[in-house]
Amino acid sequence: MSFVVTIYVPEGIIMASDSRQSATIERKTAEGEKFPPIQTVASDFTYKLFLLKQQEVGISAYGETLLGGVQMESHIQRLEEERIKDNDTVDKVADKLMAYFGGKFPQANTVFHVAGFKKEEGISVPHLYVCYVGKNKRERVNFDINANRVKYGCSWGGETDVILLLLKPYQVLGVDNKPTPVTSFPIAWDSMNLQDAIDFAIYAVRTTIDSIRFQARPKTVGGEIDVLLLTPIEAEWVQRKQLHGERKIGA
Repeated sequence: MSFVVTIYVPEGIIMASDSRQSATIERKTAEGEKFPPIQTVASDFTYKLFLLKQQEVGISAYGETLLGGVQMESHIQRLEEERIKDNDTVDKVADKLMAYFGGKFPQANTVFHVAGFKKEEGISVPHLYVCYVGKNKRERVNFDINANRVKYGCSWGGETDVILLLLKPYQVLGVDNKPTPVTSFPIAWDSMNLQDAIDFAIYAVRTTIDSIRFQARPKTVGGEIDVLLLTPIEAEWVQRKQLHGERKIGA
């Protein structure tokens, strides 16, 4: 599994993801009897967040990310080489991504966030699409159709229970065992600046990683945190894990 988050505020878009690849191992005895499956950590250096540099479009993935026995990074590179054109806008990238993965893996439980800016009447407008491969569904989540305007907020996917518990309103049993709402405090996405959005993205991923670490549950989120910044004038990595050689002990 995974945890990805995309924050969209007036100044830009921040995307972040963890780096863990988990795997379920199934074993049998010599007689063919099945043992209980074991879920284990396959890697803490898996890329789930990508930047199409020419198009200045960010893509993050969660759910099934090892498709056909191939890492998602390889699939995104193939998508970029085979189908993406230099002048493709963010909505066209989302359409081509859906066609590519839907054609190869139509039953995959894989979901993508596709984000970037598109010129509309000379103005750079933010777009965020959530693409559900197995459902053949693509929806724009940062636009209020009824009000006909862009809206600001946060979208996440994967192992979302930790962040939902922290941020979503909930109830507890109060007097006479009656449900009583717990006071909740909203986040002012409309007035959030880019640095705060970066901090929130890292907070959301780090809190999920640390909570799962201590909980008695499969360790499906972990590793380093990748963070991508998208604005009307630039697309760049805030932080991204890098390949390296042998590390010194204690480094």
